[in-house]
This record gives sequence, structure tokens and C-alpha cells, in this order.
Amino acid sequence: MSKERKTIVKEYSNSEITIIWKPEKCIHAGECVKRLPKVYRPRKKPWLIIENATTEELKSQIEACPSGALSYNLKNQENQEIAEPKIKVTVLENGPLLVEGALAIAKSDGTVENKTKTTAFCRCGASANKPYCDGEHKKIDFKG
Repeated sequence: MSKERKTIVKEYSNSEITIIWKPEKCIHAGECVKRLPKVYRPRKKPWLIIENATTEELKSQIEACPSGALSYNLKNQENQEIAEPKIKVTVLENGPLLVEGALAIAKSDGTVENKTKTTAFCRCGASANKPYCDGEHKKIDFKG
């Protein structure tokens, strides 16, 4: 009998924005803590204090999340439109390949997954979530 894994999703809201956090997608790059340390406090509970930043600061930080573990919905806005498509690729030292922008990822099984923010692709080969990074590069001491 297979045991189904429960997907954890947490939401944090104020009057303008709802932050959605999916912890199992997180690669612990720390961009949230580096950019907004008054909002994201990993060693405290609650770990996220939405009131400690403006909506624009929160949006900017969330859009920089390399794993997509953080996303947001704006209240009173039905669809978030993507501005002029731009793709930016960053190679993180000893870490994943970050691709920012709207992507259509054609997987080997024939499915297509659309991404609209930053996506972290595995470079070390150890990820259990290929083609995406799951943070294994830290455990295997990947250099590259």
C-alpha cells in the first residue's frame, strides 16, 4: 500500500497581497532572508511576518525566488500579466542554473510545464526533482 505524501501550502495575507509558500519546493537559497530579513525569519515562529514590508518589496522578493516555493496573488486583480518577455540566465557558483522569465519546459515524458518566474535547474545531477534543483548540490559538495 503506497503512502501518499501530503503537500503543505501556507498562505500569509494582508489587505493587498497573499503570499503562498510551498516548502517542499524550497531549495534554501536564502534569497528571501537576504532580501527581506525583517519579513523572513527562518528560526522564529511565525517565520514570515508579511506586515514588515510593502507590497512592492514583497512582490520583488518573491519574483526573485529561484525555486518558485514562494508565489503571490494580488487582491482585486484577476490576472497578473507578464510584461515584455525577457529571459535572464544566471549560473550560481557551486549551485543551480537560474532562468528568469516565462518558460515552456518540455519534459522527457512529453508533458509541458509553464513557468513564469525564476526557475532553478539542476547542474550537479543529484537532484531527485530533475530537471529542477532540490538543493542536493550542497549535500554532495558540488563545485562548478
